[in-house]
Parts: sequence; C-alpha cells; structure tokens
Amino acid sequence: MVEPVELRCEEQLSLLSDSSNGDRSWRLNFDGFQLSSEHAEKQVKPPRGLHDCYGVLGQEDNIAEYYQQQVEVLEGFTEMDALAERGFIPGMSKEERDKLARSETFAIRVSNAANMVLFVAKVYASIRSGSLAIIASTLDSLLDLLSGFILWFTAFSMQTPNPYQYPIGKKRMQPLGILVFASVMATLGLQIILESTRTLISSENAFNLTKEQERWVVGIMLSVTLVKFLLMIYCRSFTNEIIKAYAQDHFFDVITNIIGLIAALLANYVDDWMDPVGAIILALYTIRTWSMTVLENVNSLVGRSAAPEYLQKLTYLCWNHHKAVRHIDTVRAYTFGSHYFVEVDIVLPSDMPLQEAHDIGESLQEKLELLPEIERAFVHLDYEYSHKPEHAQAHS
Repeated sequence: MVEPVELRCEEQLSLLSDSSNGDRSWRLNFDGFQLSSEHAEKQVKPPRGLHDCYGVLGQEDNIAEYYQQQVEVLEGFTEMDALAERGFIPGMSKEERDKLARSETFAIRVSNAANMVLFVAKVYASIRSGSLAIIASTLDSLLDLLSGFILWFTAFSMQTPNPYQYPIGKKRMQPLGILVFASVMATLGLQIILESTRTLISSENAFNLTKEQERWVVGIMLSVTLVKFLLMIYCRSFTNEIIKAYAQDHFFDVITNIIGLIAALLANYVDDWMDPVGAIILALYTIRTWSMTVLENVNSLVGRSAAPEYLQKLTYLCWNHHKAVRHIDTVRAYTFGSHYFVEVDIVLPSDMPLQEAHDIGESLQEKLELLPEIERAFVHLDYEYSHKPEHAQAHS
C-alpha cells in the first residue's frame, strides 16, 4: 500500500519540476530587472510637513509610489518563479502554521472572555449612572457577546469540512458571519437613535450623579477602555479576517466608551441634553462603521475580480509553467468568500497526446491551488484561441 502512494507523489513532483529542466530560454525572466540605487532612494518619501496632513501628493510622492509598485510587481514574479521551479512557495512550515492557528484560537477565546467580564462591569455602571450614552455602550457590549458567538461559529464551521454536503468548502461562512454581525450592530444603532430622540423631546427628570456614582462610573469605564485598547493592539497583529473583525470591534468599543463617559460627565456638569446627544453620536458612528463593513464583505460574496497586479502574477505563472503552452486565452480570479476562484484557459499544440496535455493542465492546477489566496483553480485546455470566449452568455 505504501509503494503506489510514493510513486504517485514522485510523479506529481516530476510534473511540477518538469518544465524547469533543460532549455529555459522560452520562459519569461525578470532577474535582470532591478532598481538602481538612485531609483531605490526615490522610494523613500521625504518628510513633507503640512502636505501630508492635507493629503496633497507632490511629484516626489508620485515617483516613490511608481517605483514601489514596480518593486512589488518584481517581487510577485519572483514568488511565481519559486513556485514554478520548486513546486511550492517558501513560507511557514506545518509547525509554524499550527502555532499560528493556536494563537488565533487563543485570541478569539481571550476576546470572548473579556467581552463577558466587561459586559457585567458596564451593566453595573449603567445601573449606577442611568446615562443613556453609557447604556448605549453597554448594549454594544451585549452585542459583542453575540458577535463573538457568531464569529466563533463561522470559524468552527470552516474548520470542519464536509465534502459531501459542502463540496466546495465553507469559505463563504466567514464574510456571511461578519455580515450578520454588522446587521445586528446597525439595528442597535437605529434603536438607540429612537430612544435618545424620545428622551430629548420629553420632559423627564434631570440627569444627576453623586460623587460616589461618578467615581464608580469613571473607574469602570476607564478600566474597560484600557482593556479594550490592549485587546485591539493584540488582535491587529493577526491577518485572519475574523480576528481582524474582533480588532475592529475592540477599537469601536474604545471610541464608544470614551464618548459615552464624556457625554455622561458633560450631562452631569453642563446640561442634561448632552447625554442623549452623546448616545445619538454613538449610534451614528455604529451605523457608519458597520455599513462600511457590510459593503466590504458583500464584494467578497458577489465574485469581484482580483486586482490587475494579482492577475499579472497568475498570467506570469501560467506562461512559465510549461514550454508547450502556446497561448494564454483567459485568466480570471474572482472572490469566493475570503479566497479566490481562478479560471485559466491555455492553448496547447493540437497534435499533443491527451495524457501529456492532461498532465500539463493538472500540474498547473496544483500550482495555482498552492497559492494561499486561491481556494480552487480550474484549468481549461484548448488547441486554438480564435473561438468565442467560454461562458459568454454569463457575461452578456
């Protein structure tokens, strides 16, 4: 049972490295293209004082941005060369990936535990103060618990594949969970606006805090803000989209806690109307922040095309894959959840045996799916490129 598996692995490795043996003059090569020291210096932006504050781009900025883009293009081609020659991208080992996964799980658990403790503290602060702004911040913490469960559930679902019920995976669970979370946050914002407006137009009792109540409220809110700030810094060190959503939520809590505390203190020392106004400001900030999150994740669900620079990398990889590739008809990459689906049409000689053509196409598919951004790749083989594009009716 061991020998067939070993033979198969050896065949796959030979397919990945077959095209790199022998004559390599047919391949695209950018090894000789490097920035001179003069151009490299132009990548570093000089200090420009007030120009940066107002967002004004000068000639130096445009030049530096241009050369930075060229460097990134060359780095992308170098990465594709490594994949074409070695059959893998130099990166983290399995042990390093497992360690990163454990760190991400720890970050999620710490965030959820902190949200539970801080919610209890803010409930007490709301009871002691009666401030609408602090109540709005406390309701936000309640939603943190709900959102934590939603994001945890999506992460758990993605890590438990079921190839029979979900043959293409569950990568879209991630943006879907974020969309549900954002919708709940926007609903909270609307409810707070309605309640605060009702308080503004009604004649209720004056807002007043005793010295003891003020000390408790200030102490609790500052402590919660500090903990959230530290969690925000910690979660921003990860690249996982779910943990980045936690980081955004922690940052949002820092803002809402500060605004809620300031509004409560101003209502206590200046005028009562500042408390509901502070709550309305928090609600508008909630709606704006999570509306932007919704738009961002909708693009990942509807199949938005990858950036032109990424398509350039894929085209470069396809052309350097094998000497027999005569033309590249189509290269598409579009979002499928947090990853890409890729469609590639390559042209091979019309008299090439089916077995050889199949091996070239399959090894190219394997190379493409080794890229971390790609969920699945589809390679179509053709013998000419003057025909009508495939799936033309879908784009009409």
